[in-house]
Amino acid sequence: MEQAGVISGYRADIDPATVGLNFSAIVFVTLREGNSKSVKSFESALPDIPEIIRAERLFGDPDYMLHVVTHDLRSFQMLYDRSLSALPGVLRLTSTLVMKSILQNRPLPL
Repeated sequence: MEQAGVISGYRADIDPATVGLNFSAIVFVTLREGNSKSVKSFESALPDIPEIIRAERLFGDPDYMLHVVTHDLRSFQMLYDRSLSALPGVLRLTSTLVMKSILQNRPLPL
């Protein structure tokens, strides 16, 4: 399966709370423009922010969904103000705070 490219890698699943990452938010992003230059610029900036643990490009509005983890609300606010709002091409950010994780790191339904 590795040689066929089905298995792309291995990693340890770490419980965020055990390493002090007690705060989780979903951030929806709408870009000013949807052209390829804006999209590429925005997407290439995401790996520079380690608190973003998942990023999905969406059809429709909003354009992206980011899953962010931080130590606490204050850390999230600082990340939001300093990094997320400064991402290239951002028109609007909307955040939803995660109350509880129900399903995560599930195996694919093969």
